[in-house]
Amino acid sequence: MPRFAANVSLLFSEVPLPERFRHARDAGFEAVECWWPFATPDPDAAQVGAFVDALAAADVRLTGLNLWAGDMPGGERGVISHPDRADELRRNLAVLRSIVGATGCDRVNALYGQRLPDVPAAVQDETATRHLRLAADTLADVGVTVLVEPLTRGENGDYPILTLDDARAVADRAGDGVGVLFDAYHLHNNGADVVADIARHGATVDHVQIADSPGRGEPGTGTIDYPAFFDALDASGYPGWTGCEYRPTTADHLTWLTR
Repeated sequence: MPRFAANVSLLFSEVPLPERFRHARDAGFEAVECWWPFATPDPDAAQVGAFVDALAAADVRLTGLNLWAGDMPGGERGVISHPDRADELRRNLAVLRSIVGATGCDRVNALYGQRLPDVPAAVQDETATRHLRLAADTLADVGVTVLVEPLTRGENGDYPILTLDDARAVADRAGDGVGVLFDAYHLHNNGADVVADIARHGATVDHVQIADSPGRGEPGTGTIDYPAFFDALDASGYPGWTGCEYRPTTADHLTWLTR
């Protein structure tokens, strides 16, 4: 079976974020990942220190973290392609660099951003390429790969990265240090055969996340053939962690890990 990391932005949400690391460890996870955990792109040193200390106290490894993605609860899905958000990104990268340096986190997810009605798509795409290059260069010497992620069509506003090919094209334009996030939930929702695709591309994707569909619950609650997916993932040679980025449907939502 793959090495699983708990995405604590969705798992163990019954307790405050700093306590979720310990809950993940108690549940048997050695690693965690999360979305950007602060309300601003540049939280103060005390907030950052408390986050890092909570990880260390729980004895879990941070394997993935999102860049600042704007007002996620309000519907935003990233700022990388937005020309007027460059200052937020630069401030965020300075803080993020300190977190990955302290934790050893080596995967950072850069949500692309939705299409803006008053900005040509070509301008947004050029902005995204430039900003991804900035992020990769800023984090290169601390061993971080910056990720591009497809999201579900119709659930995330006018978000233009929908397929593995879309994400690969963006990563290729940005160059070294930028890779692809394979989220089985989002790709399945957009029509991909995720079992066949992970068999073909598992060795070349840079991070994997899972949730079942429909509903975004734990494996076994939807229509994705996760036993076949995990077999294909193992056979593909994918070497990394697999993030459990689902919304639990029951109190015993972790039993699938022992089947």
